[in-house]
This record gives sequence, structure tokens and C-alpha cells, in this order.
Amino acid sequence: MEVDSDIIIVGGGLNGSLMAIAAANIGFSTIVLDSKDNEANVENRFDGRSYALALSSVRLLKNLNIFKDIIDKSQPILDIKILDGKLVQGPSQFSLHFDNNEIHDGPMGQMVEDRFIRKALFTKINKNERIDYKFNSKVTEHKKQSGYISVTLHNGKKLDTKLLVGADGRNSELANRSEIKKSGWKYNQSALVCAIEHEADHNGVAWQYFMPSGPLAVLPMTGKRSCIVWTEQNANAKAINLFDETRYTKILAARLGNFLGKFKIIGDRHTYPLELSIADRFIDERLALIGDAAHSVHPIAGQGLNAGFKDIAVLAHIIQDAHHRGEDLGSLGVLKRYEEWRRFDSAQLAYSTDLFNKLFSNENEVLRLARNIGLKLLDSIPVAKRNIIKEAAGITGELPRLMH
Repeated sequence: MEVDSDIIIVGGGLNGSLMAIAAANIGFSTIVLDSKDNEANVENRFDGRSYALALSSVRLLKNLNIFKDIIDKSQPILDIKILDGKLVQGPSQFSLHFDNNEIHDGPMGQMVEDRFIRKALFTKINKNERIDYKFNSKVTEHKKQSGYISVTLHNGKKLDTKLLVGADGRNSELANRSEIKKSGWKYNQSALVCAIEHEADHNGVAWQYFMPSGPLAVLPMTGKRSCIVWTEQNANAKAINLFDETRYTKILAARLGNFLGKFKIIGDRHTYPLELSIADRFIDERLALIGDAAHSVHPIAGQGLNAGFKDIAVLAHIIQDAHHRGEDLGSLGVLKRYEEWRRFDSAQLAYSTDLFNKLFSNENEVLRLARNIGLKLLDSIPVAKRNIIKEAAGITGELPRLMH
């Protein structure tokens, strides 16, 4: 059976675009179906959105020859400082400090704006003859056939492929149509996300405050700028997001303190409801889910995008090996290897971030005392700290080729 493309990817976000590049890199023809129109993707205006790319994700981008296009727009994360805090009293004297020099592998990660990653991916896609990127292409149906899978677009056009990859987000229609259920729950929390410009140098330090309402992360960007990911209870987040910039800044300043000097909001403000979600299956026959379509985690560790990038690296590894063996890359036997590699890790990440959020997002004095003792004790054990840094950098356990 002749197909239109070896692989069809549904979803044109960062994960879908990077999956196409990874697949093309190992010789597969790829079609990307993006439901959005072209203008929504090529916009290059600063909107405040940035990502903390773990060292493993940076390696992936380097191995695909993409990171060179964003390195001059990236801010290395050199240190991480974690503090327990209360709004009235400020941060506790007990803290945990992770120094990038403790692992001898370079920076733990890089902060990069969404627009620069997106532009670098599109530049790579436009130069690759193996990738056909289709805007305004919404999938309305997919159906398994003998030896291939068929997708139908909103305009009635049908496309056939050996492997369908779902990168269509947390409300994945591909997963729903395949009757892949999800386990998890919604938090009574939302993340307020914005960028600030400040007086003092951040020196490449990322700060994580654990407040009673939820974690507040201050992540260094290029120049004297930082990205704020600030968790509040849903009702508070909704009210705060409606305030004008002056009042919003005042509320943020009360939580942030003055260690960065005076600051102002730059770019847009965003708010996202938080939830934990793990697909009961990451695969179906001729279908593999990646990124938020497979798992959604609390942003407490900043690992959401990194988990999706690891899905991509693992899936590319699996299908490349299958192709070399002469196997059908869309068969259940092949795709189960991907699921076995990624589902346990993804579930472990989701539930560990959930545990941390519950442990720290409260005002229980007994728990607070235990947390402070634990932070102080952990800060005095170099081996334990190195292991945690490597875990956060994504360089522990079995790594796919593209993350070496």
C-alpha cells in the first residue's frame, strides 16, 4: 500500500514541529497538520512566554542542528535556589541551593522565549524536503485500515500514513476518538505567567518560592529580564488577572520582594488552569501520543515541555531501530516499546510534582517545620544534590540517542 507520507503528525505546536524534524532527520517523510492558519504561527512579537529547557532538551536541539539558531537568544540557568516562604513573613532562612558546577555537564538548562524556539523550528522545517507542513488542516476523523491509517480533513480530503502521531494538546481529539481515557484531576490552582524587566542582575539564578497558595518561580531571561510563573488559587488568579498593570505589579511585588530591585511587567500576561493528566495508554494501533496529548503535569518543576521533548527523542529512537530491523513502524509491537519507555517516567513525574505541590502549598506549621529541616538537611548532602540536579537536567536513566 502506497501512503501519502511515512508519518502524519496532528498538531503544529512546538512538539509537533520538533517531531517532524526528528522524523525527517532519520529519513522518514512527514506531514504536519496544523489546525491554525499561517499568521498565528509566524508572529514574532514578544509576548512574555518562555521555557526552561533542561540540559537533555538542549542536547536534543543540538543533535538536530537547531540550538545554534537560538543559542545567542538563550539564558543559561547557572544556579537554582529553593525557599519555603509565607506571604507575611517572607522567605524562610532555610533554603536549598543547586549550583550548575556540581554536575560538570554545563548549564542545567537554558531559558528561551517561545517565539525564538518556534521561529528556529519553522526555519528548519521550511528547508527540509521531507516535511510537508499544512496550515488550516483540521482532522475530523481517523480510521485504521489494513497496513495503514487514514485521516480525513475538514475539507473532505483524505491522507494515508503508516504512523499517526498525536501532538494535539491536552484535549487531544485523536485520543478521544481512539477511546484513550485519561487519569488525573484538576487543581484548584491557576498559573499566572508574565515577564518582568528589573533593576538588578539575576546572575543566571532561578528562584523557586514555595508559598501557601502555590509555588512562585522566577526564571532568568536574557538581559535584566525574568519570567514569572506564579501559582494562585483559581478565584484569586482570576481576580488578579483582571486587575490593571499597576495593581497586578503591586500584588506580585508583595510576593516577590525586592531582591531584583524595582521592576515592571513587559509583554502579555497569561493565565492557565492547572491539572494532572496521564493517558491510560500512550498508543493505539498506528497511533502514538506525545506531549500534552499524553501527559499534563503541574508546572512546579518546569518539566512539561521537556517531557514532551523526551517523548519525541524516544519515539524517534524506537521507530529508527524498527525501520533498520525491517519492522512495520506503526505496529503495536513497535509502539509498545515507546509506551513502556515513556509512560512510567511520565507518571512518576506527574505524581512526584503533585506530591511536592501538596506538601508545600499549605500553611500547616508541622509540615512547614519538616520542610525546612528537610531543605536544610538536603542542602548539606552533595551527592544527593548532584542526583537531583541530574534528574532536573533530564540526564539520568536510559537516554534515547538524540539526548546523548
